[in-house]
Amino acid sequence: MLKTLLAQVREFKKASFLTPFFMILEVLFETLIPLAMASIIDKGVEAGNIGHIHRMGAVMVVLALCGLWSGVMGGKYGALASTGFARNLRKAIYTNIQTFSFSNIDKYSTAGLITRLTTDVTNLQNAYQMILRMCTRAPASLICAMVMAFLINAKLASIYLVAVIFLGACLIFIMRKATVYFQTVFRKYDDLNASVQENIGAVRVVKAYVREDYEISKFQKACNKVYEMFLSAEKIVVMNMPLMQFTVYACILGISWLGAKMIVGSSLTTGELMSLLTYCMNILLSLMMLSMVFVMVTMSIASAERVTEVINDTADITDPEDPVTDVPDGSIVFDHVNFSYKKDSQEPVLKDINLSIRSGETIGIIGGTGSAKSSLVNLISRLYDVTDGSVSVGGIDVRKYHLESLRNQVSVVLQKNVLFSGTILENLRWGDKNATEEECRRACQLACADDFIEKMPDKYNTFIEQGGSNVSGGQKQRLCIARALLKKPKILILDDSTSAVDTATDARIRHAFAEEIPDTTKLIIAQRVSSIQNADRIIVMDNGEINGFGTHEELLKTNAIYQEVFHSQTGGAGDFDEGGEPA
Repeated sequence: MLKTLLAQVREFKKASFLTPFFMILEVLFETLIPLAMASIIDKGVEAGNIGHIHRMGAVMVVLALCGLWSGVMGGKYGALASTGFARNLRKAIYTNIQTFSFSNIDKYSTAGLITRLTTDVTNLQNAYQMILRMCTRAPASLICAMVMAFLINAKLASIYLVAVIFLGACLIFIMRKATVYFQTVFRKYDDLNASVQENIGAVRVVKAYVREDYEISKFQKACNKVYEMFLSAEKIVVMNMPLMQFTVYACILGISWLGAKMIVGSSLTTGELMSLLTYCMNILLSLMMLSMVFVMVTMSIASAERVTEVINDTADITDPEDPVTDVPDGSIVFDHVNFSYKKDSQEPVLKDINLSIRSGETIGIIGGTGSAKSSLVNLISRLYDVTDGSVSVGGIDVRKYHLESLRNQVSVVLQKNVLFSGTILENLRWGDKNATEEECRRACQLACADDFIEKMPDKYNTFIEQGGSNVSGGQKQRLCIARALLKKPKILILDDSTSAVDTATDARIRHAFAEEIPDTTKLIIAQRVSSIQNADRIIVMDNGEINGFGTHEELLKTNAIYQEVFHSQTGGAGDFDEGGEPA
């Protein structure tokens, strides 16, 4: 974990080294000030030497200014190092997430990833700054003050040693107890963020069903859980300050009492006692700073584990050593394919799938909810990898292809259509960033999206709100189809991508595909028989298995599931024909 985090310091190593350097320099200047003060009292005030007072006063001013400059420089480089460290952490997390396959993403919730990128990284940023500054300054100040105190009077300085051992043991106990709660509280943050994300994402549904009170109640429960965990942790951490104050006042009392006796016995001067009291405060303030660092580090340990978990997670699907970059054609072969989303799953999602699809064919896929239609097509572009068997595209196993090359030739319009904030042209150019406006227009004509775009005031420069909230479901689907067509793929997969489109527009889209991209293999998942009945062949899925594979006419004769779906969607047609004209 530590190695992973320190690797993200990178270009901020210089700032990370300079910060403790200046903090130690500040401590050295501050440590010399009490000696100058003792000299003023013993050799200036008590001896009546005004010149010595002036000289040592000037020395104290110079030491204070040097200490101030060192502290400012330490703060400057500490801020640079910690903010740079946080920036690199966020970049590393986000970059690694982009390499994840669907199976990797399935392990994390969206809210959990957002918490890692925000709250957890901020905790680490604060902890790193405190480690560079306080964790350097406090031990240095502690050591210097202890050394100077022992040089002045070892007997009195032994009080500090007892205090340090006592306070150190208490801090370790507090940290161990509080860590357990802090590790739990950040998991509760995930629930809190999930509640907010779900509510904002589905705000229209919440309003439509008048469920604001329910959502507020759910959010309050998540808030209360975070509150309770933090309260439990803080109840332990709060013991830190009383213990610190008890130790400080006990040391001051002990030194004052013993020091007064020694001054009377002439074994200690007034200036030395003043210096010892100053060093007493230095030592105990150093311990206080260390306790603050311990609290912050305790909180950040849980955050560090969550952040490194994402950074160290490797993608399940990667390029082979010598990848194939050219996809010969759009033919697809499934050879005894079994697939499970989890390796330890007892029941596979897809079972012994054997398929052979010729390049340029239009294949319809139909089946009930949960019959694994989407799982089947996700294997073609390697969004997931097969558990057993193989999937080939263009006669080559998909696991031998360069991922980018394969996915550029296998264009997928997913079941959940997503548009990004930006203009229509910017969204379309996700398919091809170099596409001209004319190419975008042509793709929209094929997807039957040009008709509604031309009616918009800004046409192709119309701004799409986040998530495509200012366009209808059918318009969103057509824009996503146009975006996929711009890739000019050898295989086009439409995963129930015309469900929100009226049947007439659906027919126009299918006709355009047949006329304009005849060489592209087209796989169309649909719930409506009318969307696929003109396909070259149709796959009927049932419970992760192929129940039937053939033309519309063949399946109507031989496949019970297809017959049932067809007749349920065309119900009443027989009565109409038998009765002649309708009443």
